[in-house]
Amino acid sequence: MLRLNLTLLVALVASALYLVQVQYESRRLYAEIERAENDARKLGSENERLQVEKRKQATSARVEKVAREQLGMRPATPAITLYVTHKGVGQGASQ
Repeated sequence: MLRLNLTLLVALVASALYLVQVQYESRRLYAEIERAENDARKLGSENERLQVEKRKQATSARVEKVAREQLGMRPATPAITLYVTHKGVGQGASQ
């Protein structure tokens, strides 16, 4: 009887230790999930902010302003337009 009691006691202690370890792991994983969800929310809001900024940067007025001020570009006019013609092979080009 004593042997059975000791075996049951060892089994009880082992199962109690296993239960504590499983609960600890469960809490750790839950905290990790919460951190991941918080990170996902932060990344989502950052993505939305960047999308708004991207749309703002791509407006035609801003692109025209940057082209004019930073790149020194100007609208094409007939006075500065150079027309190039090309005589194709089938059009009687003589060389």
